[in-house]
Amino acid sequence: MTPDHLARNRWLMLVAIRIVTAMGAVFGVIVLARAPGTGMRVLGVAIVLSALYAMAVVPRGLTARWRSR
Repeated sequence: MTPDHLARNRWLMLVAIRIVTAMGAVFGVIVLARAPGTGMRVLGVAIVLSALYAMAVVPRGLTARWRSR
């Protein structure tokens, strides 16, 4: 692969990760909003927090791993 293709594929992977984690956060908000009981509300909050954490940590970890030397 040429460096241009590699850079494009890495950028697409970062964008896909950001989209998937945002969708996870939205799913958690939906679960939280429609929760009939406390257990489901706790699950919704846990999903939202884990999605936000993944949104912040995973792209930075990948960029640090892919950084040129």
